[in-house]
Amino acid sequence: MVQIGYTMMTEQAGPRALVEDVVAAERAGFDFSVTSDHYFPWLKSQGHAPYAWSVLGAAAQATSRIPLMTYVTCPTVRYHPAVVAQKAATMQSLSQGRFRLGLGSGENLNEHVTGGGWPPAKVRVDMLEEAVDIIRALFEGGTVNHQGAYFEVADAQLWDLPDELPPIGVAVSGERSCSLAGRLADLVIATEPKKELIESFERHGGKGKPRVGQLPVCYDPDRDAAVARAHDQFRWAFSGWPVNSELPGPSAFEGATQYVTPQDVAEAIPCGDDVDAFVDAVRPYAEAGFTEVALVQVGGGHQRPFIDWAEKNLLPALREL
Repeated sequence: MVQIGYTMMTEQAGPRALVEDVVAAERAGFDFSVTSDHYFPWLKSQGHAPYAWSVLGAAAQATSRIPLMTYVTCPTVRYHPAVVAQKAATMQSLSQGRFRLGLGSGENLNEHVTGGGWPPAKVRVDMLEEAVDIIRALFEGGTVNHQGAYFEVADAQLWDLPDELPPIGVAVSGERSCSLAGRLADLVIATEPKKELIESFERHGGKGKPRVGQLPVCYDPDRDAAVARAHDQFRWAFSGWPVNSELPGPSAFEGATQYVTPQDVAEAIPCGDDVDAFVDAVRPYAEAGFTEVALVQVGGGHQRPFIDWAEKNLLPALREL
């Protein structure tokens, strides 16, 4: 059975609302939760970008059962990997073993703010691999010194290591990142239901490990309103990853998506309140081999109606998938 998760999307809600919503999601019976880690929203209409790690710390105290996970953190430009290791260890302790560290090679949208420039894709994957090695070394305990191609670590040590270390997930989009994830990660992360990604991950050592996907949805009893909201706030997703990882800010995404129509969005995102349409959208992930799917309800102010509807209608239907 595919586990169904809830997404705290930091681009579309403020910090208190995000925590209140994940508490409701836990109460409704979602199996796990994930949290985006952004400095900017994709589009100005989303309107938010609180610090994900503060939100996660609050969520760890406000909930008691639901697992928490970054989806995903880039440990290479905006954050140094030694700092990410400390944050992840602290989160695992605060949540009493409910945290997973999801990592990825990042987007210019968020990483450009430190002023160091945005490296090409090949370099970003190399940086991610070195970062994972540093985080793993710090998780082992003791003092870590490292001088690599991209990072230096001087006499670093994690003084509060949890008894159970947080599993590390790596986001994939192609063969090279699948190779990295298969070798170094405890689970794989992907935003598209592509069976070839799962197969590549397994070939490189990922067989039997969790596979976590994500799916945007837009619940509303008024389907036209759902389509309009999804187009207004989520049309950025249709530019494709090679474009999305390079654009520098919300204005650039506004320009890149100006020709995406509401119909385009409605064909890709289940909108309205037809349970079967939502189940049909999750099914390709199950068929591709994903073991978990985190749903993203579009619209920060529309979380509670979605959660209530999911508890009564959607989650029972998805349990049968």
